[in-house]
Amino acid sequence: MRIGKVFVISAPSGAGKSTICKRVLSELDNIAFSVSMTTRKPRPGETDGVEYKFIDEQTFKKLISEGEFLEWAKVHNNFYGTPLSLVREKINQGQDIILDIDVQGGMQVKERLPESILVFIAPPSMAELEKRLRGRKTETEEVIATRLKNAEEEMKYKDKYEYCIINDDLEQAIAELKTIIKKYR
Repeated sequence: MRIGKVFVISAPSGAGKSTICKRVLSELDNIAFSVSMTTRKPRPGETDGVEYKFIDEQTFKKLISEGEFLEWAKVHNNFYGTPLSLVREKINQGQDIILDIDVQGGMQVKERLPESILVFIAPPSMAELEKRLRGRKTETEEVIATRLKNAEEEMKYKDKYEYCIINDDLEQAIAELKTIIKKYR
């Protein structure tokens, strides 16, 4: 039986990563989404267990100490992590899996699973990224400023990824990610 591939998708907040991943997951067969755990509060429209598994910080730290995460990081003052058992289960069933995670997590996954494929989604410019973040109307000025500062740091990692997709045209970006995934099948 075929062992599935792990695709790590990282991007600065607002670059379109979640939108691209959702479309690719709906348009390709035999691929699953790794539902990360987080200590952040759900955004409007998010469902526990769908976008994220929302847990408290104490539980998260206990899982870290038990070695239950493939990767984990503290981002924007919240913890995020990928449950190792879920990834193993999916790839052992022959399914590919998408990990929608930050660059810190991406580097951890590559270290622990060198065969994983890293794809970075970049905005066309920092100005466009700021416009997208403001367009969400879900974050305060302080949060937007933090996300933009973090985006500059995250962009420094794009050369450590096997692939970089510039999301200036959503349909093109989706097509590029699908092509990358198909290449490894």
